[in-house]
Amino acid sequence: MRSNRPKMTPIRKAARGQECCLRFPFCNYDIQTTVLCHSNLLEDGKGAGLKAPDTAAAFGCSACHDMLDGRCKRPDDFSYELMIALFKDAVVHTHRILRRMGILEGLVHGSC
Repeated sequence: MRSNRPKMTPIRKAARGQECCLRFPFCNYDIQTTVLCHSNLLEDGKGAGLKAPDTAAAFGCSACHDMLDGRCKRPDDFSYELMIALFKDAVVHTHRILRRMGILEGLVHGSC
């Protein structure tokens, strides 16, 4: 029987206990809730029934993840464009952390 749970990759495991890199309004700063937050952009590989690769993702707390995925309403003064810009900055920061951890070396975009 096939599981509906996503495959636990080294990058996804690395998110556990990390600080939130997204830091959107209402960030809960709770490292116990940090997960790998994948891009929702088509340009990053997201599509109908497809998740973007782990390399197009950032460490984020549950509150920021909910905002990124649209499960909660963005504040009026927090535009979609600003959210995406902050997400892209968070991906770069997450990559730095993953390189320091020795996890990102050897991975090719889209291989996870």
